[in-house]
Amino acid sequence: MLEKIKKARSRDEDVVRIVEEMKKAKVKELQGNEWQIEGELVLKEGKVYVPKDEELRTEVIWLYHDVPAAGHRGRWKIVELVTRNYWWLGVMRDVGRYVEGYDLCQRMKNRTEELAGKLKLSEVPEKLWTHLTVDFITKLPMVAGKDTILVICDRLSKMTYFVATIEGTSAEGLARLFQDNI
Repeated sequence: MLEKIKKARSRDEDVVRIVEEMKKAKVKELQGNEWQIEGELVLKEGKVYVPKDEELRTEVIWLYHDVPAAGHRGRWKIVELVTRNYWWLGVMRDVGRYVEGYDLCQRMKNRTEELAGKLKLSEVPEKLWTHLTVDFITKLPMVAGKDTILVICDRLSKMTYFVATIEGTSAEGLARLFQDNI
């Protein structure tokens, strides 16, 4: 991996320029020990700087995420593992994108929300017309000035009434329709 990083350094113009200037000035450290040159590697706070090479950065993340020993540990653990030895601007963003785009991780991810629980049966009504379901069928073609059907169904007998109306029916209008037709 280090050999690939050394080769990729030439593609990162900013780093190459800074390293060349540091070599000309025979400087081994920049801003305290935040930036250093060690052989052909550039170090930031003792971590290997990974140049601007998308494939190389993805390979570094792959080493800590996809290798069986790594175990697909999740976004924050991978960031922590990668940044123990490597650094580049946007490492957290890149790891996040990698993990979010990894199909197996998304399918096997632990869900934090509670389980829905078992379904419960609805109570069976004991008398006719005590439990009703009401719904609208809308966006129908206009016929005789009506474009909506009000559907009222008794849950016990399954007897159903269909009432033609208009889509903008108010709550008061719904009550009037129910009273006049049921």
